[in-house]
Amino acid sequence: MTKLEPNEQLLTGSWIVQDGKVRGDPICVRIEWLLAHHLQKVTDSPQSGAWETLYLDPHDGRYWERTYPHGELHGGGPPQLKRLTPDEAK
Repeated sequence: MTKLEPNEQLLTGSWIVQDGKVRGDPICVRIEWLLAHHLQKVTDSPQSGAWETLYLDPHDGRYWERTYPHGELHGGGPPQLKRLTPDEAK
């Protein structure tokens, strides 16, 4: 799996239906890997009921927000990681 590249700004996962089962696409898999092995959790948003989480990339100090842009789907839908400026992260 690859860490976040300097030019990346947004990773949006999608769901794939295969053999009657729903699974995350390669972007979902990468997001989960980044959360488990690379990014450091800063905080959950109390206003969103923890559906928005702020992370820090220890390699370059950039902030990333995990959200679920298709919240109407079961389990919140596939995840998204979006780079935030320090001011946005505040």
